[in-house]
Amino acid sequence: MKYVIILPDGAADEPLPQLDGRTPLEAADIPHMDSVSRSGRLGRVVTVPEGFTPGTDVATLSLLGYDPHVYYSGRAPIEAAAQGLRAEADELIFRCNFVTILDGLMTDFTAGHIPQSETDQLIADLNRLFADDACRFYSGISYRNLMITPGASAMDVSCQPPHDIPNEPVADHLPCGAGADRVKAIMDRAVQLLTDHEVNRIRLRKGSAPVTDIWLWGQGRPVEMESFASRFGLTGTVITGVDILRGLAVCVGMKLVEVPGATGYLDTNYEGKGAAAVGALDDYDLVVVHIEAPDEAGHLGNAGAKVESLERIDELIVGPLLVRLRSSGSWRMLIAPDHPTPVSTKAHSAVPPPYCFAGSDVEPADSGPFHESAAANGAVIDPGHELMSLFLQP
Repeated sequence: MKYVIILPDGAADEPLPQLDGRTPLEAADIPHMDSVSRSGRLGRVVTVPEGFTPGTDVATLSLLGYDPHVYYSGRAPIEAAAQGLRAEADELIFRCNFVTILDGLMTDFTAGHIPQSETDQLIADLNRLFADDACRFYSGISYRNLMITPGASAMDVSCQPPHDIPNEPVADHLPCGAGADRVKAIMDRAVQLLTDHEVNRIRLRKGSAPVTDIWLWGQGRPVEMESFASRFGLTGTVITGVDILRGLAVCVGMKLVEVPGATGYLDTNYEGKGAAAVGALDDYDLVVVHIEAPDEAGHLGNAGAKVESLERIDELIVGPLLVRLRSSGSWRMLIAPDHPTPVSTKAHSAVPPPYCFAGSDVEPADSGPFHESAAANGAVIDPGHELMSLFLQP
């Protein structure tokens, strides 16, 4: 049996006036996703358990079959695994966004999707600035970076994801709890470096908004995870353009297939991802394809871009994979957004997103096109980590 999981990040949404009262999934021309939904099972899945902040980390853990109550350690340790980074027992790993804060508002949690060359330069200078403090900064992809701080065994700090506070006053969302003063002091000290940095002088001359701050969040320490192969008896691989999925793959012992041009943004290499996934089916039992673009479109508040990304996923990834699967004998495909990222709020939501799966020995149930209102008539999988077993069961 060959298995494929398609994860269109943040694809679920709400009815939008600019789409004539439809969601992006309803408005998009996605015949291949609809064919999976109509020929199999359709419903909703609780990917974010009560008490957890909605995000790709928690939600994808659920979709991969791991209970977040047992295995969730914070977003940053998962991304650190993608880079092979380790932390000592008294150290804490933070996600470190480059952001733009203007007039006290979180104007852009990506700092204009800062180019990698600028990221690497700023990270190097941050390491020089904090050499006396022993904080260590690591470049990720664009705005998505990491910091490891020592002497943090007593820290019990709560930090807000910057993508959940678009255009809101940052003063209302600063770190709190034990150790919060230290975290805020690091953020404040970084401002001194950034204020008149060469990178910002060049950006301002080009008419781009400056990188004004670092934002620390997603902190945690690594948690040992059972491998996917031992848990489900299958070999697996992950295709993605972002470190959070790379890190999850490393944590559960899945291999990674890197695709040139997989940017984790709207301009990602959809066709390359589709071709890589088709090829990976020759070597693995299960192929997971993650596409960040719908989530980024939601954060931008751009309904048209979200519809376009879904249509490209359908045409260039889902379509070719269905052709390959249908010629291979026994197969199944699962399509599941991790969480909604509504265009109207530009922030993640914990509302259960739709899922569908079809293939060999799957009897149609509650079938219909793949969108939120049709899925509302189907079964709700709660807890969400049980969906994987349902999808894989004989």
